[in-house]
Amino acid sequence: MDINNLPFGITDWEQLPSTLHAGERGSATWRTQHFGPIRVRRVDYSAGYLADHWCRKGHILFCLAGELTTELEDGRCFVLKPGMSYQVGDNAEAHRSSTEVGASLFVVD
Repeated sequence: MDINNLPFGITDWEQLPSTLHAGERGSATWRTQHFGPIRVRRVDYSAGYLADHWCRKGHILFCLAGELTTELEDGRCFVLKPGMSYQVGDNAEAHRSSTEVGASLFVVD
């Protein structure tokens, strides 16, 4: 990732508009900022959320609250709790998220 021509700035995530994204079960609420080609999001998953697709986009993801299960297409599963993160490259390993209790995440992609 190349971060160029980006002056210092502050984001008040609560002031950004939110967009609702339905999952196979539950929903995700995104608050999104773009800094050139870099997308930064605060994502809140409802309890019982299951993604409706396998994602192939690369992310750096940090769990702020709750608990997130990430399943890889090969069947491996990983659980993130607050203070944990994962990273995966574009087209590296397809993954999908779910949560029984809900989760809040900070995502860079």
